[in-house]
Amino acid sequence: MAGTGNPAPRQPRTPAQRPAPAPPLRKPPQVMMIRKEEAATPAAPAEAPAAAQAAPPAASTPPLAPAPPVAPAPSTQSRGPSGSPASDDDLFDMAGMEGMTMADLLVPDTSRQRRAATAGSGGGVAGAGGPTPQRAAPGRTVDDFDFDEEAFLAALDENEPVGTTGEVVRGVVVGMESDGVYVDIGGKAPGFMPKKECGLGVITNLKERFPKGAEVEVLVTREQNADGMVTVSARALALRQSWEKIRQLEKEGKVVQVKVNGFNRGGVTCDLEGLRGFIPRSQLNEGENHEALMGKTLGVAFLEVNAETRKLVLSEKRAATAAKFSELEVGQLVEGQVVAVKPYGFFVDLGGVSGLLHQSSITGAVLRDLREAFQQGDRLKAIVTDLDPGRGRIALNTALLEGQPGELLIARETVMAEAADRANRARSVLRQQEQAAG
Repeated sequence: MAGTGNPAPRQPRTPAQRPAPAPPLRKPPQVMMIRKEEAATPAAPAEAPAAAQAAPPAASTPPLAPAPPVAPAPSTQSRGPSGSPASDDDLFDMAGMEGMTMADLLVPDTSRQRRAATAGSGGGVAGAGGPTPQRAAPGRTVDDFDFDEEAFLAALDENEPVGTTGEVVRGVVVGMESDGVYVDIGGKAPGFMPKKECGLGVITNLKERFPKGAEVEVLVTREQNADGMVTVSARALALRQSWEKIRQLEKEGKVVQVKVNGFNRGGVTCDLEGLRGFIPRSQLNEGENHEALMGKTLGVAFLEVNAETRKLVLSEKRAATAAKFSELEVGQLVEGQVVAVKPYGFFVDLGGVSGLLHQSSITGAVLRDLREAFQQGDRLKAIVTDLDPGRGRIALNTALLEGQPGELLIARETVMAEAADRANRARSVLRQQEQAAG
């Protein structure tokens, strides 16, 4: 049978043949150590009897049954006394931080170190009668830092920036380089004025223009850099003052004298208060031959003044008008020549300026045709009734010279011959009209 190689079939075991289970091993008594933090919690007294039961038996006492395992006490670091998750006040002692300053937070907390050392000493301290009261760290006051308010304000004043962009300041020349001048304006460092900003036009000798110790008035064009130095300019200040003066001249309607120093296809150029002005050919009395005006002095008025775009446009023709306007006044008797006949009236040349004799101001009678009164080329006398220098307009009137309405159409020569005497009466009428309107 052994040579066949087939093993004998395995017979099932009966319950009586199964081996009996080994008796359970007795576990040694377990001892739980109660830490100081756990002793302070309300659950510690309830666990004390269980710890006493788990103490090793005496030699004369027979061995007792093993005590059931005790569950570890919950950690007090992540739970509060009520068993809920600990809040920020429990973890970080927020109540102990009340009244503390930033200086107190920056100082090392020696009380925390002492509490850690006490906890590390074990339960011996707890057995000696409870935790030792900790001494609070003394708070620091402002006086501990030797703070002086006056010294602090004085330091701020010393380091306050001097000169803002666009500010006009006075200073003293303290030094000079080949590329500019140093001006003391009272800052931490002197201001620097580049050579091209030392004035209008070309400056060939800086030492003669800005001797050391000379007082100058400059405009701050760039605020101080990291070294405390600002950039100043005498040229920018001169330009600002020139534009302000020209605006005032334009406002007053003044006529200024300029010298022609250049020309191009569109007109001629000139200098006025250090600024470059332009006179178009259409605004010249001799526009057809404007090249011949080089070096000549002309009387001009202002057409356009714009400091933002640096545009200064002048007019010789308007200057003649402005000069003539300065000679005229309301109620004045003037003499001129009819140069144009329009459906609404006559344009009369008064010697450089033109006045309008409107159809309603020619005569007091009904006028069927303007040519019944005057023809182009006729000379006449009229009263000035209105002046508008800004728009260059002059209003004329011949009806005020009539003794009765329509007299001008019947006896024009007589009205013109007695115009000087009749003008006095016309001025009285104008004054009465002004008083009635006022």
